[in-house]
Amino acid sequence: MDPESRPAGLTASAFAAVSLDPPLVLVCVAHDAHSYPALAAASRFAVNILAGHHEAVSTRFATKPAAHPSEKFEGVGFRQSALGLPVLKDSLAELECATVHAYPAGDHTIFVGRVEAAECRGDAGLEPLLYYRGKYRRLHNSGGVS
Repeated sequence: MDPESRPAGLTASAFAAVSLDPPLVLVCVAHDAHSYPALAAASRFAVNILAGHHEAVSTRFATKPAAHPSEKFEGVGFRQSALGLPVLKDSLAELECATVHAYPAGDHTIFVGRVEAAECRGDAGLEPLLYYRGKYRRLHNSGGVS
């Protein structure tokens, strides 16, 4: 949420698990991302793991809005979590994190968050959304990616 309590969000190109104990994740955010100021000023952030059918949502959050980052949430089902973060209603999973480090790295900042709450709603039949080599991809039963 930004300082005016409006939701802000983006599609991250880099997200990874860092540690199991304590549970830490990282997300890399470009300094020119429209939502960067809100994320840099906040003490918490949420990560939504999208399903394969969420290409349009991913593209929407990857695009800079005309005016304010909160425009990205218009028409997208979301709720405010118990920790006060905007989370998408139909994501496969969500992680709510407290920011513990922010490392400048070139034109990005690496935000490290301690997972404070997590929820997995993923149906066993749903696949995660994958983006690889500039395209959305699908997993094959053989374990390959197309």
